[in-house]
Amino acid sequence: MISLQESMIPDVQVDGDYALVAITKHGVELARKLRATFQHADLYYMSKFGKGDESEKQIQLFEGSVRLLLPSLFQRYKGIILIISLGAVVRMIAPLLKDKKVDPAVVVIDDKGENVISVLSGHIGGANELTREVAALLQAHPVITTASDVQKTIPVDLFGKRFGWVWESAENLTPVSASVVNEERVVIVQESGERSWWNYDHPLPAHFTYTCSAREALNEDFQAALVVTHRILSEDEEVLLHNGVLYRPKTIALGIGCNRGTTKEEIEAVIEKTLDELRFSIKSVKAICTIDLKKDEQGLIELVNQHGWEFVYYTPEQLNEVEINEPSDTVFKYTGAYGVSEPAVRLYSGAKSLEVEKKKSGNVTISVAVIPFS
Repeated sequence: MISLQESMIPDVQVDGDYALVAITKHGVELARKLRATFQHADLYYMSKFGKGDESEKQIQLFEGSVRLLLPSLFQRYKGIILIISLGAVVRMIAPLLKDKKVDPAVVVIDDKGENVISVLSGHIGGANELTREVAALLQAHPVITTASDVQKTIPVDLFGKRFGWVWESAENLTPVSASVVNEERVVIVQESGERSWWNYDHPLPAHFTYTCSAREALNEDFQAALVVTHRILSEDEEVLLHNGVLYRPKTIALGIGCNRGTTKEEIEAVIEKTLDELRFSIKSVKAICTIDLKKDEQGLIELVNQHGWEFVYYTPEQLNEVEINEPSDTVFKYTGAYGVSEPAVRLYSGAKSLEVEKKKSGNVTISVAVIPFS
């Protein structure tokens, strides 16, 4: 727990770029919801609203006035998102302000999550882009008041964040951001993930080139690259990353069947081996899908909690509505469904074809789908 007597962040692992802070009951619920989809954010809220899972989820609890916490946050984070009234925030941060070149971005959200307001460091600090991304995640109204907010381009460090996309590495964020801002030739490669990342009411600027294939992008004339794919790039495709950022969209669904009592370690090993064979990144896994008989399977529960994956299960009746190539009478005898991993992943993903239809390994059966473009 944070000691506000010392106004220090505790000596625990905090590795996000953004701090998300709430001080009310409704604010905590909103913050937990936002943090589930907004990557690279550390969550702080008052200990009286603790739910018992904070240590497991690396959520920071504090007591006393949030005002005493803010100096540490200002030093530690590039952006601070506060679910606190605007007036209170203005009064609390006023003594902390130094210069627009060093002050972090500050964004305020109202307690109902209806408005997201850019408060401080709109341009240089990135608060305006942060406001847009958070508002899109919450389906809220972004409030940006700076008259010169006209560039309207891609925020490299926030690209796809509201969909749960994660960077493979942050190494090139700064030089690629410079290329985007300076309107150099930038190729955008999108092989999977959500298409609705462009938020503006005007076309993509002319210095961007968009392609759906990393292979095709190699033929383009570019100075920087934004690459969105679930695939492990081939050696020759990695030239895109010399001045590029690789994003992993949440686009892989795994259908899993397993014997009762199968350990997390065995399930995880099968998943890792299968994805390695497919040359897919585990960072792009979105969900594990199975039958409702497995909703209390400890190995599965531990695995999805560890990775932050969705855990989806279906009734035998729902699974039996899906046409599969090799229905099993044996599986039906024990579960009431003619298949588990394959129909479950087909139901969840909506994919017409699977990357792995069904593969049995020890106590685990796995099916793999790539969720189609949305």
